[in-house]
Amino acid sequence: MSIQFLTRIPINIAIDFNEENLARSTFFFPLVGAILGSIGGLTYYLFSYINKDLASFLAVIAIIIGTGGLHLDGLGDTFDGFFSNRNKERILEIMKDSRIGTFGVIAVVLDILFKYILISNFKSHIPLILILSLSNSRLMVCHKMACKEVARPGGLGDMFYSSGPKKFAIMGGIVYVSIIAFLNPVFLIPLVFTFIIGEIISHTSYKKIGGFTGDVYGATIEIGEIASLLAFMGVLKWI
Repeated sequence: MSIQFLTRIPINIAIDFNEENLARSTFFFPLVGAILGSIGGLTYYLFSYINKDLASFLAVIAIIIGTGGLHLDGLGDTFDGFFSNRNKERILEIMKDSRIGTFGVIAVVLDILFKYILISNFKSHIPLILILSLSNSRLMVCHKMACKEVARPGGLGDMFYSSGPKKFAIMGGIVYVSIIAFLNPVFLIPLVFTFIIGEIISHTSYKKIGGFTGDVYGATIEIGEIASLLAFMGVLKWI
């Protein structure tokens, strides 16, 4: 269910879409991030022998294809709504509109450009950095799904929140943090920074619409990936 929900990887297995399975699926969100990061990392590795700029761009494209642009769609809708400077009800209406506006286009373009610039400027360990960055952002979103209020009853965010995923999100987090600490404790710094950025997003979302929606979850994943990549750039220069 985690792979089916967060990616476009073809998993043709029928799974009952109930609250118990929704809650359990959050345990594997970081693993899904690792799978997507592996796809991006492998793409970079294969094309880096031709040109690193090309490899960086294609790595970003591979990740977008892997997710089907799901989170980018949420990013665009969130920016269209939040930067409209309307009241809560109108913001939620704008976010539900399938059409993309100026702020949404700007957000999507800057997101892709920022990731390309960050990836192209890493000197080494790019596959590992992508794996951990995409995992970090999805673990952070698990925390939001488990602990933060939802702004739209009956929506996608409400389904996850109502399923009671906190126990599974915590267990998944403990396993993931243990793995990171085993690899290199310094790699916990980007995870912490990603969670800090997540709290800033939470504050903004509560202020704008009183909680989270599926679109804001998607935007949080995209921004979380950038935050983690940025933190890794600083960490690698430091060590």
